[in-house]
Amino acid sequence: MARTRARDYDDKREAILHSAAIVFARDGYDRATMAGLAAECGVSKALLYHYYTSKEALLFGILSSHLQALVEVVEAADAPGLHPEERLGRLVAALLDAYRDADAEHKVQINALGVLPEAEQAELKALERRLVGSFATAIRAIHPQAFGDGRLLKPVTMSLFGMLNWFYMWFREGGAVSRDEYAGIATKMLVNGVRGFD
Repeated sequence: MARTRARDYDDKREAILHSAAIVFARDGYDRATMAGLAAECGVSKALLYHYYTSKEALLFGILSSHLQALVEVVEAADAPGLHPEERLGRLVAALLDAYRDADAEHKVQINALGVLPEAEQAELKALERRLVGSFATAIRAIHPQAFGDGRLLKPVTMSLFGMLNWFYMWFREGGAVSRDEYAGIATKMLVNGVRGFD
């Protein structure tokens, strides 16, 4: 008879993913062991293997869950009928809010995605492209003529992600600038720069 899934299965799984992301971000993927991860997650090694059959599967679970959550949040925030600057501002604010309490997952995404097999990397990169595509569409709407041949769209979009993806390195809650304020700053810098294109 198949084993039934415990009611708190998903909650435990999410807690394991977050704790493991903290370990991978702090110690590096290569140095982490399943035994050490189990201890840090507060579960037995057997229970950790019940959820994830290997360290690689755990890494894929972290990144897949993180990227899927980002995509869902950003796509839910998108409002094509808004003024282009307001639309982009909503996307930026949604992404930065989704990064809240996800610094470890974000760091693992930047540093460890490349250790996964190509097929899994392809799946995760498809989620990344979907996320970037939402922003590229909103950025194009700010100054369609500037992006007519599409040559500048990717560099401009990735420049915005450069501002947002390294936010976790310097931002501190309660600091001089709030998360929402920085969302506005990053949006204005991008919009004003794009509007200056000939």
